Amino acid sequence: METERAVQVWSGWFEEFFASMARVFGRVDRRRTAVAYLKALIAPIERKNGWQIAEHVGHASPERVQWFLSRSTWLADQLRDCVRSFVAAHLGRPDGVLVLDETAFLKKGTKSAGVARQYAGITGQVENCQVMVFCAYATDTGRALIDREAYVPAVWTKDAERCRDAKIPRPRAREVVTKPELGRRMVERCRRAGVPFGWVAADSLYGQDRKLRAALERRRIPYVMAVPADETVVTHGTGPLRADALAKRVPLRFERRSCGTGTKGGRRYDWALAEVTWPGGTENDGPRRGFVHLLLVRRSISDPSQTAYFAVHARTGTPVAEIIRVMGLRWAVEDCFETAKSDCGLDHYEVRTWDAWHRHITLAMAALAFLTVTATRTDTSGELPPPAPAGQDEEPEIPEKGAVTGSWAS
Repeated sequence: METERAVQVWSGWFEEFFASMARVFGRVDRRRTAVAYLKALIAPIERKNGWQIAEHVGHASPERVQWFLSRSTWLADQLRDCVRSFVAAHLGRPDGVLVLDETAFLKKGTKSAGVARQYAGITGQVENCQVMVFCAYATDTGRALIDREAYVPAVWTKDAERCRDAKIPRPRAREVVTKPELGRRMVERCRRAGVPFGWVAADSLYGQDRKLRAALERRRIPYVMAVPADETVVTHGTGPLRADALAKRVPLRFERRSCGTGTKGGRRYDWALAEVTWPGGTENDGPRRGFVHLLLVRRSISDPSQTAYFAVHARTGTPVAEIIRVMGLRWAVEDCFETAKSDCGLDHYEVRTWDAWHRHITLAMAALAFLTVTATRTDTSGELPPPAPAGQDEEPEIPEKGAVTGSWAS
């Protein structure tokens, strides 16, 4: 009886979930295929490719699945918007963090859209692969992928015929758009869509891009982004210095804190902050009114020579613990990639064209969003978790203890 009840509850949740995006698919036949495809992505199937999905839903061949991805009429971007709205409605909080990162999909051959010999983070070396930049939404209680942008390398933008064969849209086929710029576009879409978030976080590929950081600062969006050791900063009483040199020359006050829980327990490090500016003679020279630029230094407890550096743009008075919390949530996107690939078939596709690739990826994002939201349930009430409460218009009162009110060099 308990198992039957659980199945009924799950089915009710799924119907409510799919109702929020059914309009994307239009006709009844496309809706039915979409439902079957999403359920297959969530099901315990070893490989979620065309053949195995077709077998799971009872089709004699993968033709209908292939048609749904490659030739039917529906827009992956509309589905993306629905996934983003669903996640924001159920997980959204004013202190939510948008995390930018990319992942590679290893591929053979040269026909798949955007495939090329390029760096693949999943192996740490140059591989034949496709690369897509993602935006994850993360809070202390849940995380999901809410946007994506494919990276088109130069070997494609220089070959118009190849782009036409892979059906890459003309604007994207004309010039290389950097990964940080793709990330900026996704943050802007979230902002315009009213997604509640308080921060942007990213690794050093994005953190060292001054254009991205300047764009966020123009929008008064706080961020915590990793930067390399040779990132140039200026602090009171010094000229331009590398980040690692500043950490050695300027006495910093370190304190031991956890930035979250990992597979082996709390991730504890020694942390220090120094108020800095970014040199360069641009509008990004100094922080906006009411904000500060900071360099966050993370030092290993077991090996103090192991350090990492983060550029921070925060409101004056932001508690140190909040900055460290945001830095810790940066790893949420890795959790999303792992779960989406292992449980939702994010990398199981066998398609070549631009639209088919984006459709499968976005459906996998939808499957992950459903699993994430339903996982927050602790009972079988038969209803999806209620939408998260809307944020208040007023700024929250910032406690003074441990707040960033000036230079952290001591």
